[in-house]
Amino acid sequence: MDRRQVTIPASRAPSGRAWRAKGDRFRVRKPPTADQADEPTGDLAQITPPKRAAAGVPAVTHALTYSLAEASVTHTALTLLNMNQTKGFDCPGCAWPDPDPGSRHVNEYCENGAKHVNDEATGRRITPDFFEKYSVTELGRSSDQWLNQQGRLTQPMVKRPGSDHYEPISWHDALGLIARELQGLDSPDEAAFYTSGRAGNEPAFLLQLFARLFGTNNLPDCSNMCHESSGAALHETLGIGKGNVSLKDIYHADLIISLGQNPGSNHPRMLSALEKNKQRGGRIVAINPLPEAGLIRFMNPQTPRGVIGNGTRIADDFLQIRLGGDLALFQGLNLLLLEAEDAAPGTVLDRAFIDSHTNGFAEYAEHLRTTVSWPDVLAATGLTRAQIEHLRDLVLTSERIVLCWAMGLTQHKHSVPTIREMVNLLLMRGNIGKPGSGVCPVRGHSNVQGDRTMGIWEQMPQQFMDDLGREFSFTPPAEHGLDTVNSIRAMREGRIKVFLALAGNFVRATPDSRATEEGIRRCRLTAHISTKLNRSHTVCGETALILPTLGRSERDYQAGGEQFVTVEDSMSQVHASHGRLAPASKHLLSEVSIISRLARRTLGEGGTVPWEQFEAHYGSIRDRIARVVPGFQDFNARVVQPGGFPLPSPVNEGVFPTDSGKAEFTRNAFEALHAPPGHLILQSIRSHDQWNTVPYTTNDRYRGIHGSRRVVMVNPRDLRTLGLADGDRVDLVSVWRDGVERRAEDFRLVAYPTAVGCAAAYYPETNVLVPLDSVADVSNTPTSKGITVRLERLDDPTPEMA
Repeated sequence: MDRRQVTIPASRAPSGRAWRAKGDRFRVRKPPTADQADEPTGDLAQITPPKRAAAGVPAVTHALTYSLAEASVTHTALTLLNMNQTKGFDCPGCAWPDPDPGSRHVNEYCENGAKHVNDEATGRRITPDFFEKYSVTELGRSSDQWLNQQGRLTQPMVKRPGSDHYEPISWHDALGLIARELQGLDSPDEAAFYTSGRAGNEPAFLLQLFARLFGTNNLPDCSNMCHESSGAALHETLGIGKGNVSLKDIYHADLIISLGQNPGSNHPRMLSALEKNKQRGGRIVAINPLPEAGLIRFMNPQTPRGVIGNGTRIADDFLQIRLGGDLALFQGLNLLLLEAEDAAPGTVLDRAFIDSHTNGFAEYAEHLRTTVSWPDVLAATGLTRAQIEHLRDLVLTSERIVLCWAMGLTQHKHSVPTIREMVNLLLMRGNIGKPGSGVCPVRGHSNVQGDRTMGIWEQMPQQFMDDLGREFSFTPPAEHGLDTVNSIRAMREGRIKVFLALAGNFVRATPDSRATEEGIRRCRLTAHISTKLNRSHTVCGETALILPTLGRSERDYQAGGEQFVTVEDSMSQVHASHGRLAPASKHLLSEVSIISRLARRTLGEGGTVPWEQFEAHYGSIRDRIARVVPGFQDFNARVVQPGGFPLPSPVNEGVFPTDSGKAEFTRNAFEALHAPPGHLILQSIRSHDQWNTVPYTTNDRYRGIHGSRRVVMVNPRDLRTLGLADGDRVDLVSVWRDGVERRAEDFRLVAYPTAVGCAAAYYPETNVLVPLDSVADVSNTPTSKGITVRLERLDDPTPEMA
């Protein structure tokens, strides 16, 4: 392996140091490019066998090493000892719930949570001289990792029309610039207000209120790209758009089926809950195209067994399913349950529950009996009938069943019918509303569920709109707004002229990178409320603003004293989040302050909304939320209780808010993914050392990939069939009916135990391959887990040095 090193000048390195993440083999002379990732070429990766266990002492070591490289010892101690504690702040990473107060460990965080919060608490700062030195064009050629490593944003910046540099601007002028652009639009629907799940409940509520007072429901958010399919399916079948289980249900379930998720990297604290389930005698089945270390064995670093012992085996069975085969699996499984009931009437199905609480069972059963084809099921899943029958046997011997899933299920064309079919299984067994059972969509961002509860949705129910209008004495716009995909389409067509983002990295989170960037660049104004630099700041409208804000770990002082925000986790528990660090800059404003001041500048003083009071006292926002959002009565009093409070789940009381008043069985047409000869089905995935769109290093420790992100994982059998070999360099070319070539260049092939016919590569590098129009039925979610690709081998294997 060529290990030449080219030293980066100190002036270009973060904090004057030569940047080199642990495990990287190269330093580069200039910021590595977004297209070429964080190392010169994809074939320089070091590959080791995938890990067979997650966490353990190495997780602690990596967390502390990264944290101490970013923040001081004092800041690291403050963040780690206060994260996810009852008087501390909520981890900005995943939305996995915290144990009850009194049951939390002093170190109630995971490796990736520690990295993320100390990445935010970094001592590095981006000041105006940085933007004077680097043009937008040059920053646009830099990698996601390099941009993130430059540190915290410290004051408002503007890129004016015709300029290629950001320059300082006062808060007064920045907000005035946005207000004038909004006021100058021909229609409020020419603006879009995007929200990421990092935002707390209070700023999210204010943003949707501001947008609707302004006159639009254009409120795209990160849910549109992740769990929108879950919400659509659960609304239709159960009448709710979220899960109905608690941590206690996870602990006490007889059977947990984990589908399309990688908790070892994406929500590691889930492993502690799964470990408790195993200790209580529960059984766990992992269904995934990739073997994931955390679902094989968990080395809990907070227990002697996890440090010096063998840890805990998590999954009793692993079904390596083909991408998109989950619908076929559950149709086959549910047919087997019907046949088992035929053989032993009254012993398999919960007829009392079906008769009293569900609608449409007879039609569903007839549909299943007459349409399921076992050859189709086996071809779609890649499983044997014996494997599916074994899963049936586990279901038959389990009184309490929980289904957990993540984006591996939600980002397919047929994601909504897949989740509806999973609900059918639970309804047949009476596993909705019973302790230890239910649906558990695992959210990947800390408050994405809370933002939706607060009204961040382009099509909120009419009851919410009526209550919002009544509370603030206005008539909210009636027409549904644009989601993420439709907002990008509208930007490309010139129908969206102003784009405001509350947190997130819109350009790198969205599909069809070229289409997204084209749309953003057509806007008259783009503005991003952010803590750190990211790719979205380099893809600008004619005028572009960076509005730096407080991080969740920082203290928030307003005219009314120190404030806090609240969040809602994946299991509908609402709790407070109190920052503990000093702000990174005296120029930072809170998200609440930015939105409140912008609303006043745009809508004018006076009116029915006390924006100035909202900014001074966040409790006054919560008082209004309590009168608008169901389940939040006495919000201020209940949220200060240790651990907060749970939102009610009507289905757990036997109430289903559907049109029929009952849970709905659904009939779902069979669908599966099939690649033409010479092609594979690709899924985009996150590496272990990555938080959402931001990679911290170029390593994926659990999968055994080090020093590169431009890799594509392919089953050895498929490599032989395609005439390719481990280590070959290829371009990935997606195949879509519009005939447009979408190409991700220069990836190294890695022989990997994926499902046959399937491949995997990292996002956001492969977002360019996802066509904007390739979306899930009903939910309109991009199909990032079901991309048909061909692999084109590159003739020249020689790496090109920077």
